[in-house]
Amino acid sequence: MRLIGPLSTVGLLLGTLFFAFSLTPSLVPRPFAFQGAISGLSLTAGYAIGAGMSGLWHYLQLPELRGRLERMVRWLAVAGCALVAVTFMWRAAGWQDAVRAQMELEPAGGLPPIGAALVALLVFAAALLLARLFRGTFRFLSQRLQRYIPRRVSQLAGVVVAVGLFWAVIDGVLFTMALRAADSSYQQVDALIEADQERPSESERAGSPDSFVDWKDLGRQGRSFVSSGPTATELESFIDKPTPTPIRIYIGLNAAETPEERARLALQELHRTDAFERSVLVLATPTGTGWIDPAAADPVEYLHRGDIATVTAQYSYLPSPLALMVEGGYGAEMARALFEAVYGHWRTLPEDDRPALYLHGLSLGALNSDRAFDVFDIIQDPFDGALWSGPPFRSETWRTVTERRDEGSPAWLPEFRDGEVVRFMNQETRLDAAGEEWGPFRIAFLQYASDPITFFSPSILYREPDWMSEPRGPDVSSELRWYPVVTMLQLAADMAAGGAPAGYGHTYAVEDYIDAWVDLTEPESWDSDDLDQLRQHLGG
Repeated sequence: MRLIGPLSTVGLLLGTLFFAFSLTPSLVPRPFAFQGAISGLSLTAGYAIGAGMSGLWHYLQLPELRGRLERMVRWLAVAGCALVAVTFMWRAAGWQDAVRAQMELEPAGGLPPIGAALVALLVFAAALLLARLFRGTFRFLSQRLQRYIPRRVSQLAGVVVAVGLFWAVIDGVLFTMALRAADSSYQQVDALIEADQERPSESERAGSPDSFVDWKDLGRQGRSFVSSGPTATELESFIDKPTPTPIRIYIGLNAAETPEERARLALQELHRTDAFERSVLVLATPTGTGWIDPAAADPVEYLHRGDIATVTAQYSYLPSPLALMVEGGYGAEMARALFEAVYGHWRTLPEDDRPALYLHGLSLGALNSDRAFDVFDIIQDPFDGALWSGPPFRSETWRTVTERRDEGSPAWLPEFRDGEVVRFMNQETRLDAAGEEWGPFRIAFLQYASDPITFFSPSILYREPDWMSEPRGPDVSSELRWYPVVTMLQLAADMAAGGAPAGYGHTYAVEDYIDAWVDLTEPESWDSDDLDQLRQHLGG
């Protein structure tokens, strides 16, 4: 089994071009390690495509260059690709600093292109070794099978067996072990009670002495949620009027065995705290770790002067990408159980004597919140609305509305049916920009054009996305270009790397949440000066 051997010339040429293209800017700044990894994967993808095309050409016995002409063309191609790679490496630092400047970040001091290239070569070498190990396994199996069955049948059988063997090792051993290690690690973190997390004494908070939920069963994110946020004293100090304590109900993953049991426990907590007597009730769906973004939760409590209740239930303690892979159905199951419990009671209350009901979710929370209901559940008695921020590209409502947007509106800020039900906003355009005719049932999307979680799509592999057309979003680099395969890998790295400051990428700013909640829920007695003071108070 030969693991070391000659490389494909065509594969190296195309791989070098893909490596160069990977150095161009994407949506968010990329740290050095991520740049090297994505460049290595791009080099690998280009090499695989080039080697495959070269092998197919040879297999079909099509005409090939020979002798002196073949050597001349090859060296010209090598020189051209090398020139492109060197040029792109020289410009890489400037491209990354331009993206950082667009997001009001200081220059990174120069991206080490040589270091990124070395990391890329290591990634390529590891991938090439794995590919040749697979090829050697396939050939070994095929040769043994040829003793008993025809050659072509043995080759097909060899491929099938080799794929099964490698899949069993990667998925059944390596992947499973990694997930178990991650699961154990995040479970321990979730159970950790941090020193600065004090058990709330207010009856309005889950985990308090009066609560049906034990403090330790809230989980790390749940304890953080109920022990933080504005208190009645803080609200009164800012608003200069007496205010109630905002109700925060959080049901941890360990508080009950099933989603239905956790939903019933949440409903009991809502009844215990008289949450249905508040003016506003927010049903929030957390991210994979169980996190509720304070930038979203705090402003709406100020805007409604504490006369509000927020309820949520945990479905995982893994980061959202891992939760989506291994517990993809759990989030939607929990969100739907909680919605059915809360909405089921809410709709039995007199219309003029029940709180305004809103849904909220960020990222994976937005995806699962969207899956919590369908139109047939609510058509006879709709709740008041939803605010979904940073919706993942898999969100069905977001995808449908974006695809069917009004003609002339950009994909990064769509207009849909004149904004009668669904509206979009970003850091420069508010929800009320669509006009005043917004119906009683409202869906609002807060999204930034530079958010890779929202604008990634598998189709970017082979097709330029609409959001890259002119005019572009205010936070998207004019230097960004679409390259087949490479751009998809860049956006995948952007999703993993993060790194954008508040107001860009997948990090949503408190001042944008303030504007979103104001336009969506229309709280009373807030003028522009009051809102400016609130932005300064929460954003400072």
